[in-house]
Amino acid sequence: MKSNKQTKQNKDIIPIFFSCDDKYVPYLAVTLESITKHVSSNKFYELNILHACSICPENQILISERYSRDNVKINFVDISLYIEKFSKRLHTRDYYSKSTYYRLFIPNLYKEYDKALYLDSDIVVLDDIANLYNIDLGDNLVGAIPDEAVSKVPEFVNYVINRIKVENENHYFNAGVLLMNLKKLREIEFEDIFINLIDKVTFNVAQDQDYLNTICKDQVHYIDKVWNKMPLPDENIKDKDIKLIHYNLSFKPWKLDNILYEENFWDFAKKTNFYNQIVDEKKNYTKEMQEVANKQTSSLIELADQQAKETDKNNEIANIVKDVCKRKGA
Repeated sequence: MKSNKQTKQNKDIIPIFFSCDDKYVPYLAVTLESITKHVSSNKFYELNILHACSICPENQILISERYSRDNVKINFVDISLYIEKFSKRLHTRDYYSKSTYYRLFIPNLYKEYDKALYLDSDIVVLDDIANLYNIDLGDNLVGAIPDEAVSKVPEFVNYVINRIKVENENHYFNAGVLLMNLKKLREIEFEDIFINLIDKVTFNVAQDQDYLNTICKDQVHYIDKVWNKMPLPDENIKDKDIKLIHYNLSFKPWKLDNILYEENFWDFAKKTNFYNQIVDEKKNYTKEMQEVANKQTSSLIELADQQAKETDKNNEIANIVKDVCKRKGA
């Protein structure tokens, strides 16, 4: 087998980022199984898995040995030291971990790239991911897909319009599939804007996704929903046209039955080294666990509804955002 260094020459480089920990490694494996099935021989895929000393060496070896190719390089990147200075400022809720914020540090961590893809680890890819990467962003900060789940819940719609101040729900994007204009994000000092903003404003409904939508507003290239299709019925999208399925929120085939597009997940899961572990996860997922998850969802909807109605607070937040972004050049 040729080395990555040799085969990387004269190929288009596709930088892709994930953030993960040991708990989510089995689902990351499903994602990588689907990506590597569709790679192109004339491109080189740099897969960078960001973590904070939270993926054990054994899992790193299993992933690297299974998914490395002549044109696919797997890098596990411990960013503990980099984010340590920010760690106490990165607030979380419920089942979220601070790793959800790691995507926001990619522009400054990887100054050698002008553009990159960030992907969540609860997806399957049904096309060459390079086709998503190659979408032209122009001068926009990011390319993203409107959040289909948000648009289905009236309380979330009101929240993103009244607190995040997007024009409508179709202008609020999901951050789990994100094409990033790293060069432009560095030019506006995106990381400084974010750190300045998180010190002044707390978004606790969708956390990093809300900060991204707030900062990038009006500088987003909206990508077709087939590149971030959630397990929700949509008569306007044919199954054969779907290029990426995102099992976000409660739409987890490894927890529940009858999730739309679950067969796609299990087709790839069966090929991973973690299949038995994923099956056990489902077997051990109890009714009580689901009741807790349902309560968390209900509480989140109530929180969004409450904050959407806080007119004075929302106007105050909008002024703070405007001031921070203006001073930093966004």
